[in-house]
Amino acid sequence: MQRDADQLVDTDPERLKYFSFNVFTQLSGAVTAGMIHLGDKLGLYTVIAAAGDPLTTAEIAERASLHERWVREWAYNQAAAKLLTVAFDDDGTERFGLTPEGVAVLASPDHPASGTGMFHRFPQTMQALERMPDSFRSGIGHDYDSHGAEGAVGIERSFEPWNQHHLLPTVLPALDGVVERLERGATVADIGCGAGGGVLLMAAAFPESSFVGYDISRHALDRAEERRDEAGLTNARFVDPRDEPLPADRSVDFVTTMDCIHDMTHPDEMIGAIYDALAPDGTWLLVDIKGRDSFAENVEKNPMAALMYGISVLSCMSSALSAPDGAGLGTLGLPESRAREMSRAAGFTRFARLDVDHSVNAFYEVRP
Repeated sequence: MQRDADQLVDTDPERLKYFSFNVFTQLSGAVTAGMIHLGDKLGLYTVIAAAGDPLTTAEIAERASLHERWVREWAYNQAAAKLLTVAFDDDGTERFGLTPEGVAVLASPDHPASGTGMFHRFPQTMQALERMPDSFRSGIGHDYDSHGAEGAVGIERSFEPWNQHHLLPTVLPALDGVVERLERGATVADIGCGAGGGVLLMAAAFPESSFVGYDISRHALDRAEERRDEAGLTNARFVDPRDEPLPADRSVDFVTTMDCIHDMTHPDEMIGAIYDALAPDGTWLLVDIKGRDSFAENVEKNPMAALMYGISVLSCMSSALSAPDGAGLGTLGLPESRAREMSRAAGFTRFARLDVDHSVNAFYEVRP
């Protein structure tokens, strides 16, 4: 005979209350993430930021050409989540605004702290949930093109603001002799180039050098080529490595991999291919997520560990397991110790962590 639900487990009432609160706090964050996506997509943050002073929901709706009632409920969510400020006129009228930090993160797509990129692709990320039960049963994940063209744009918007401010003035000068080599004229390969932001920045800054961006995402390559065309750059091109593999003749002077090794099905093979491509005096700039050596360390030292493990299931690890024999490193799966070990196994003899400050990524200089 089936027992009543309240007889199945013996719970402490206070602990049950707090556990339930924790569970629904997670749901609250997910729903608010959807509201951030809408705020970005509809230009609501831009409208509020442009006003300077807080606005009523009627003023926001009018300036955004939207219906006030929908804007009001959205604004209530954002204020309750402490993303918008709220003040009250003497008659009780509510006015909503953004702090300077809110403007930087939510309404300034070119600011290095811009955070709207991941929310741009939030619907595509969540749609992956529909595919996940099959992946859990089969063990096979899905590559980045499964997120569609908007997924590629979201990746572009997530990583490029920081790179636009720091790749040329901060990161490249931290590498021994690389800037001088690029100024003279070097052969450069950017692996996992995405929508091509890094390639295009460097190609514009170093016209004597030639750049090839490699990616297996058709959506990303199409976007990169479109942007290259718009920029009118003739010293850069973009290719699918399955059509044109990385050269294996030690002819490349500088290789970059930015936030992609942990996503790859065969990272050991890729690192070996980088070694074979790189000139004996060449440099590999390895940029990847700051993972730690164990789950316990990640949870202790990374306040975003839960987010990163979840994104790994939906995106990074899924990509890394999109082939039957995929390595499946996942978002936090390439700590410095593993990166050193894999580099050494491929033949590299020099590995140094760069003094570059980034909230998520670690930067390494690797040489043959």
